[in-house]
Amino acid sequence: VQLVESGGGLVQPGGSLSLSCAASGIDYMGFSMSTMDWYRQAPGNQREFVARITSGRSTQFVDSVKGRFTISRDNAKRTVDLRMNNLDTEDTAVYYCNLHRGTILDAWGQGTQVTVSS
Repeated sequence: VQLVESGGGLVQPGGSLSLSCAASGIDYMGFSMSTMDWYRQAPGNQREFVARITSGRSTQFVDSVKGRFTISRDNAKRTVDLRMNNLDTEDTAVYYCNLHRGTILDAWGQGTQVTVSS
């Protein structure tokens, strides 16, 4: 399985950005049964969990992004999107996509840089 993130960039505080993660090397059933997460890692910090969408489309978010970020998935396209609103400088990080299904599968993308700065 390969994951490729896109959509990162530079945005001003208060702005919005949408990230997308595209999976390949996995079929529709395999993707739809997988849980998709977004993580981020800021310089000098550990990688932290940001958002999750399960196979049943239940969602979870870290407290710091609740109400600002949304996550969605398109199983037919094998993509998961992270919509980020009202961005803050504290959101600056490399954002990573993760696909996992129990102990069977665990894949990571290469990451996409998000920089929030005026």
